[in-house]
Amino acid sequence: MIKVGCCGFPVAKTIYYKEFDVVEIQQTFYELPRVSTGRRWKEGAPSDFEFTMKAWQLITHEPSSPTYRRLRMSIPEKEKKYYGFFKDTEEVGNAWSRTAEFARAVGAKKILFQSPKSFDPSETHIEDLKRFFKRIKRNSFTFVWEPRGEWGCKRVKKVCEENDVIPCLDPYGDPLPQENLIYIRLHGKTGYRYTHSEDDLKELFERMKPDQEAYVVFNNMTMYEDAQRLKVLLKAEKNHHS
Repeated sequence: MIKVGCCGFPVAKTIYYKEFDVVEIQQTFYELPRVSTGRRWKEGAPSDFEFTMKAWQLITHEPSSPTYRRLRMSIPEKEKKYYGFFKDTEEVGNAWSRTAEFARAVGAKKILFQSPKSFDPSETHIEDLKRFFKRIKRNSFTFVWEPRGEWGCKRVKKVCEENDVIPCLDPYGDPLPQENLIYIRLHGKTGYRYTHSEDDLKELFERMKPDQEAYVVFNNMTMYEDAQRLKVLLKAEKNHHS
């Protein structure tokens, strides 16, 4: 099973729902919406539609990140050291609790944690990452981790195996994980303005194992069109083998 969608809604929800059966919520990274908003989104979507979501930046990014400009709450200077980088602090713990609360409201089972390049593979960061995933309640959630920076494929997979987390890696630069479930985010080979070619999409499909459950979400300027073309390709391949 391959689920195809976008990171955020590039078109009106009513149009999107007719084309795709999954979306990754991006808004939750910058600022968590109200829980009531999550319930409303769930109620307004088709019964078989799936929301995945990005974890709140207070868990993964330090306040020095430019992404905090979109955060409505004000963090006192003396408290900034307690936020981000999966730290073992009350502040990060509360940020996770609120993230989980919204996930339950919108019905999201898969939560993506994206760490910045500044979260490098130091011993402290690896220990904080392990401690975080060990102490939080999973319930029915599946966790996905997308590291940025020089972690390396082998180290990422090792950390994920030790913490029961799905690795999200560059599907073109790194070997795809062999797990039964994989999560792929397509940012564009050269950046946000990149449009994926037919060859790009075919290469991606060919690198997947036939029996893998895969989530493929596009996060580039032409995400809607690229996702549509991948769906057409998958349908053609299915008809060819039937």
